[in-house]
Amino acid sequence: MPDINHRARRAAPAEPAAPARAAAGAGRVGALEVQALVSYLEHEPWPMIVLDPQYRILAANTAYQRQFGAVDRPYVGHTCYAISHHYDVPCDQAGEHCPMKRAFELKGPDRVLHIHHTPRGPEHVDVELRPLLDAGGEVVAYVERLATVRQASAQASADGLVGRAPAFVGALAAVQRVAPSTLPVLLLGESGTGKELFARAVHEASERAQGPFVVVDCSGLTETLFESELFGYEKGAFTGANARKKGLVETADGGTLFLDEIGDVPLSMQVKLLRLIETGAFRRVGGIETQQADFRLVAATHKPLVEMVADGRFRQDLYYRISPFPIALPPLRERAADIPMLTDSMLRRGGAARRRYSIEPAAMARLQAHDWPGNIRELRNVLERARLFADDGVVRAAHLPAGLGLAASTPDRPRSGTAPRLPALPDEQAELLRLVEAGGWTRLEMARRLGLSERTLYRRLKALGLA
Repeated sequence: MPDINHRARRAAPAEPAAPARAAAGAGRVGALEVQALVSYLEHEPWPMIVLDPQYRILAANTAYQRQFGAVDRPYVGHTCYAISHHYDVPCDQAGEHCPMKRAFELKGPDRVLHIHHTPRGPEHVDVELRPLLDAGGEVVAYVERLATVRQASAQASADGLVGRAPAFVGALAAVQRVAPSTLPVLLLGESGTGKELFARAVHEASERAQGPFVVVDCSGLTETLFESELFGYEKGAFTGANARKKGLVETADGGTLFLDEIGDVPLSMQVKLLRLIETGAFRRVGGIETQQADFRLVAATHKPLVEMVADGRFRQDLYYRISPFPIALPPLRERAADIPMLTDSMLRRGGAARRRYSIEPAAMARLQAHDWPGNIRELRNVLERARLFADDGVVRAAHLPAGLGLAASTPDRPRSGTAPRLPALPDEQAELLRLVEAGGWTRLEMARRLGLSERTLYRRLKALGLA
């Protein structure tokens, strides 16, 4: 998805006079029909607008006016792409998915997750567009439903999921699709990509949001410990079991059970886990009575489960039971554009007396040049370390681990350890970052100052993610 902060903008035209507002741009839809439709939409809890085929907003219900309207930003008679995106052209011409174009082709509804400008700033908004057809089957207008995604932020935030990169938005859109259902969800991705936050987002967007969200860390547990943690135990079941203890499955009743790193579940326990998922039935350790638990399952792993099934390390029937809706979580190197926003968010979280920290451009350039094999967890650790040295509240390049971002593999090569490294010296790299930070230099001027060819300078900039 293109960065909405870098689109050409135009001033919105003045709002039409009050008597003409409902019918502005109505075309083949008369004012009476629009008014009747809006009266119907007033009973809907979701923000909704009526659009004509030329993208113009004809009217909106009260829910839209309260959530997306602003006194100084009239919308009736203006195009949806100008109001929601500040674009000069429709979304498909700006490089995004346009639900109106798709709905026109299908003569049916289309749904997409977009980033909209709102009175609160950029937000993730789930958009569903439905065409209105005349007797001849031609589209005469559209009704658009908008739902703000509360589980993620499109700007720096002190908590929760944060991001705007296309790969992140794609994963978030999948969460919005599956959350209202009861399907088990399987989160797949490298270690440190935020699986627990995505699992919590599934829970919070579901009908079980008021119920418990229970995390089971499947890694590092022995078979005996795993069973007692998951199912609980009866008094006297083993030495030290002085009282009955509820297991995590029982605790998750009415809510969501998150099995983190399910690929680490011992093979001998997988059959019991399969029975639990299929029937909701289990027995406490040392017990004879069958218990029932009602929960939504979300599982996660960084391991290649398909390969594990093939070589017998993971049960095939269990795999098919937990994976009806897999969601691939992107590594941080695939969402480098989110690093400034993530950095700002993490610097807001924690810290002495909630002190406000900032980061200098040279340090940010190095963060964006690193390929982050440890993903978001590694970024958080680097920033927590750097914050300890930032006595004046400014994180500088000198506060980052030595070499971080200074010897990154070129972006078009795999991170395999065999990709050639650029033979840039640290002093030369630091000078290049200083020139970039200062601004006002052309590429040719920077190359001459550093004693490099312009082609070599380009390779240096590309390695730093600044080309």
